[in-house]
Amino acid sequence: MKKSLKISVIILSLLLICSVTGVLIAQSASRPDLKEEAKRLPSNVDFWSDYPSDVLAQALVDRMTDTELLSQVMMFGWAGAEPNDLLFRWVDRGLGSVKVFGWNTDDINLVAKSVSRLQRRASNNRFRIPLYVATDQEGGWIRHVKGDTSITPGNMAIGAAGYPVDSWYSAFYICREIKALGINMNFAPTIDLFTDHNSTIIGPRSFGEDPDKSGILGAAYAAGCRAAGVIPTVKHFPGHGDTNLDSHGKLPVINIDYNTLINRELVPYKYMIKDNVPAIMSGHLSFPKIDSSGAPASLSKYFLTDLLRGELGYEGLVITDDMQMVGATAFAGSFSNAVRLALEAGNDIILSSSTARLEESMWTVNLNLMGSNEEFKNIVKTAAYRVIKSKLEYFKTPEAAPLYPDPNKVSESVPDKEGEVFFLEQACRSITVEKKGILPLEDKEGQKVLFAGSLQSFFKAGRARYSNSSQYYFPYDEVNIDDTQSYANQLSSMARSYDVIVVCVSNAKHARIAEGLKKSKKKVIIFSTMAPTFAEGLTWADTILLGYSWRCDYTMEAMIAALAGDFVPSAIKPYN
Repeated sequence: MKKSLKISVIILSLLLICSVTGVLIAQSASRPDLKEEAKRLPSNVDFWSDYPSDVLAQALVDRMTDTELLSQVMMFGWAGAEPNDLLFRWVDRGLGSVKVFGWNTDDINLVAKSVSRLQRRASNNRFRIPLYVATDQEGGWIRHVKGDTSITPGNMAIGAAGYPVDSWYSAFYICREIKALGINMNFAPTIDLFTDHNSTIIGPRSFGEDPDKSGILGAAYAAGCRAAGVIPTVKHFPGHGDTNLDSHGKLPVINIDYNTLINRELVPYKYMIKDNVPAIMSGHLSFPKIDSSGAPASLSKYFLTDLLRGELGYEGLVITDDMQMVGATAFAGSFSNAVRLALEAGNDIILSSSTARLEESMWTVNLNLMGSNEEFKNIVKTAAYRVIKSKLEYFKTPEAAPLYPDPNKVSESVPDKEGEVFFLEQACRSITVEKKGILPLEDKEGQKVLFAGSLQSFFKAGRARYSNSSQYYFPYDEVNIDDTQSYANQLSSMARSYDVIVVCVSNAKHARIAEGLKKSKKKVIIFSTMAPTFAEGLTWADTILLGYSWRCDYTMEAMIAALAGDFVPSAIKPYN
């Protein structure tokens, strides 16, 4: 890396630490006369009327029907390539938000078209309230909007380099891309700690295991999102890092006490709350030593109201993780009950990966409860007020994502041209030498090099740098135990004809394939491209480089460049 680039990175990092407290969505102090002021507004006010956000939000919720209130706190996704008629009918009811999942996003022009159609439909409603449009575009491993969007080194790579400026610019360029599609909310950053090193749920999505460092990098990421004009959503409160269970299929139980929670998991959140982060996602995670009911935090009034809002002083939106996950519905007993508990706990937006049917019990049960239970209605009304007020403070700024993105202009912004240069530089800063061995590896005459792995970008980068080289492919994930051993045997046999073997390891199966070279007496180099735990049993290899991102072309180029001696890697593995 050039000396001038290093100096620039350090300077920008220092500047960022000083300025990261800038906020896109301000929090207005509530006033005792708010309701009276709201009553005095004209009868024809709508979302775009020119009044203070708190007064206008109060006026709108006071004039909403129960159907409109409950719709405003819902966020639905869609399964097809385009939103179906059912989702548009929910928008007609006053649906508050939609979620772009990764199922059908290869055509990003179509994503932009779909967002525009949904927003135009919302603009025809009585109060003309626009939709929050969210997605998970964390960087690295998690990238729900696909197509030509950037595949980046990711959070653990940022944590290894340790520069807040890398976190800021990663978020900035990622969010500039999705903003061009009309997406205005990103479910990122993930500030879960890498506490359980065996976890394959969080893994390289984490900045690392240090709470303070994760808080600083997370705050920088959130600031980068805001600078790009996209709302960051920090997740998964109060912390998903100390479990290897996935709440999609089972409710994870984390047996830590209150002091551990406060002094470890919640430290990054304290940084985020200090910087007025606008949204936090609640996780389907049970902490029975803290809330003896065993309820997941997403359904726990203690965690969301008493702890998050009370003790920590958080004032922004709280959004559930997907309520279709077993971690939520198994405890509640039904989807409709889970929705009720989530609202009573203190969530403001209820996320569902699927679009509910118009008369589904989730809807009818809770709508009827609003009619018969004034306390529950006020809970929903409070949530709707927070959602609308935050929308007023976001959509009326010049930085907001376009409501009606032009699909024909998407290619002008995606991929982000400045981002392409940055992500390669960032990847170089993230490479870690776990074991030096024969680093650098020169391209010597007569030296035969074999590249073994599952990524074409790995083969392309390697063979471009080493003139006498070949490749051996094995699948990324579709490998059973017998096949794993077969690939290991084939690699061992093929290795006899080579002097150096470079193996790209992205999961436990790849590590077992690499084990086939342990007794080969050949020079073996390991490229670890996910959480480095998969390479921890491969210390017999001559050289081990850590890259943290399994599909990122920039990371592959950076690892090959480090191997060839173009620069000296200086990053540090972000956990012990």
